[in-house]
Amino acid sequence: MVSLKNIVCISSVSLLLLAGASALAQSAAPRETVSAQVGSAEVTIEYGRPALKGRNVSDLMQQLPADRMWRAGSEQVTTLTTTAPIELGGTVVPAGKYSLYLHCPEDGPYAVALNKVLGQPLKKIWDAAPPQLANEPWPHFNYQAEIGDQEVVRAPMTQSGSEQSVDLFTISLAPKGNAAEMKMAWGNQVWSLDMKSAGSAGSMPEGSYY
Repeated sequence: MVSLKNIVCISSVSLLLLAGASALAQSAAPRETVSAQVGSAEVTIEYGRPALKGRNVSDLMQQLPADRMWRAGSEQVTTLTTTAPIELGGTVVPAGKYSLYLHCPEDGPYAVALNKVLGQPLKKIWDAAPPQLANEPWPHFNYQAEIGDQEVVRAPMTQSGSEQSVDLFTISLAPKGNAAEMKMAWGNQVWSLDMKSAGSAGSMPEGSYY
């Protein structure tokens, strides 16, 4: 059984050390939904927004497990939904809903990973999960061992710096003609990746909700 500390902090770079159900409900990070049109596809990302509160992104990333996978957000699993096929890093992603993680190696570019497995219910990893969150999908903290074989694509991102520090982790989708640019910003770091249209054919990925 994973401890409460592991659920909200270790391997997810969460900012919250919660003592019980009431604290979890009161202190949860805000959640955000962003979307953009990519050719014939409407792409939507839903995620939690942890805050730095004066801390350093690089130091937080050192808390990740050996596989260096992060949920790209906080609390519930981050998801990407596309209504038509798109292309990421040269790979065609069929229409459907995926969990979204960020591979954060100590050396080399960060990379977006989309996975068919859409999380696991919080009650499965925390016996004291409050009723309103018990069935909410939480990420897999041992990504590679648990769901690595269900990965659909892993696409490297371009990293750059920013003069203005971003306290709340932010994902944005900006139209670029028939494509869109996905950006993730936190602290003084910005990671970006282009999404392209991949035609109108495609099918929902196989896999269950949990």
